[in-house]
Amino acid sequence: MSIAEPVRLLDEFRQRRRDLLRIAGPGVIVAIVTFLVAIYFVEPAPPKSIVIATGENAGRYHAVAEAYARTLERNDVTLKVRETAGSVENFKLLLGDDTVALAIVQGGTAPAEAHAENTIEAIASLYLEPLWVFYRADLPIEHLDDLKGRRIAPGKIGSGSQSLATQLLEANGVRDGQDGTAFLHQPTLQAAASLEAGQIDAAMFVLGPEAPMVLQLLEDPDVALMDFARQRAYARQFPFLKGVELEEGVIDFEKNLPRRRVRLLAPAANLVATSALHDAFVPLLLEAAVDQHHHGGLLADDGELPCLEYVSFPVNTAARHYLTHGPSFFQRHLSFWIASLIDRSKIMIIPLLTLFIPLFKIAPPVYRWRLRSRIYRWYGVLRRIDQQVREGKETDADEHAATLKAMSNELDTVHVPLSYMEEFYNLRLHINLVNSELKELRGKRSATPVSDSGRDTS
Repeated sequence: MSIAEPVRLLDEFRQRRRDLLRIAGPGVIVAIVTFLVAIYFVEPAPPKSIVIATGENAGRYHAVAEAYARTLERNDVTLKVRETAGSVENFKLLLGDDTVALAIVQGGTAPAEAHAENTIEAIASLYLEPLWVFYRADLPIEHLDDLKGRRIAPGKIGSGSQSLATQLLEANGVRDGQDGTAFLHQPTLQAAASLEAGQIDAAMFVLGPEAPMVLQLLEDPDVALMDFARQRAYARQFPFLKGVELEEGVIDFEKNLPRRRVRLLAPAANLVATSALHDAFVPLLLEAAVDQHHHGGLLADDGELPCLEYVSFPVNTAARHYLTHGPSFFQRHLSFWIASLIDRSKIMIIPLLTLFIPLFKIAPPVYRWRLRSRIYRWYGVLRRIDQQVREGKETDADEHAATLKAMSNELDTVHVPLSYMEEFYNLRLHINLVNSELKELRGKRSATPVSDSGRDTS
């Protein structure tokens, strides 16, 4: 291979690259401009951190949130856990503190204004925690209405226990200050100690069955646990409650706790958020929730939780899609931040497709036109020369010869794909044909003798 061959190939490559830039360049520029315009309509990127309101530092809500924080940390998201007094305070923060957009709350504890403002959405029911009603074993108590005239610890003010206990007691006509009834709003540990000391008649708690205090009270022979005989009726009246049953000995086989089969009411711990929570965080939070709660435990079947039941607010759209269909393709295979960017960029797909489809359709014809235009633009000149040659006009023969030579020289520098070589060689043949006719005309002119007077000798 001669040195000239690589040079020729390089020139062809450069020419094709220039052609591509001339054809695709305007389309690329339009696409970039369209992208920059559309990006203003894309949802902003999620922040690096979010704040979740939980409960007391020693409570389960706080522990669950800490576990979520570890999961989110693996995706470079910081979950700041905020300790509170409980569900009631959590709702106040959601409604009045712009820095808090996420909370774990107990089902049935939402204030009226939380529903009225219509700014809170449910993400999922996470797990169930029963309402325990412990009372002095020497008292004849079978139903909640039997607590009239008694000293009751319904829970610390602002806690989920206090909110739920008050609702159920009032539904049974048991109200603070009426008929000698007294509510003592003591913290959980203090209420348990007061009950064991006989200082109060009953204490109500919303706790998991694994809580040490539950075991302590179940072991105490002077304390009894209320069996909710009207369990189904309560669940009908209060949809955020689920009737659950603890079989004899299920908590502790060795100590046989509980000592009999008992029916309880269990509200669900709900994960809720305001509209300020970025939707990109919802799949991440639910991933953490599934990891923590899918096993069910003593109160639910494996895989039953988290779910969309036992919630009091409209369900977040992203949460419903995740719990119904699972994580998206991008969420399964890409990092959180890349998947979030793709999901937020969906709004640009339609305008970009609308732009690119016509560009792809017109690109091949434009490319063909540009290649052929290099060849066809000489045919106008060639036709004019051919007509003058056929008419026998000799005055411009030298000029025509120079033009044909220039055309031939330019063809030597033109690079076209093999699929367009037919037009290339057709032009070369036509140039040669006209050039032959021109030479023939000039030959005839040189062969004709001319007299000194300018007339034919014949």
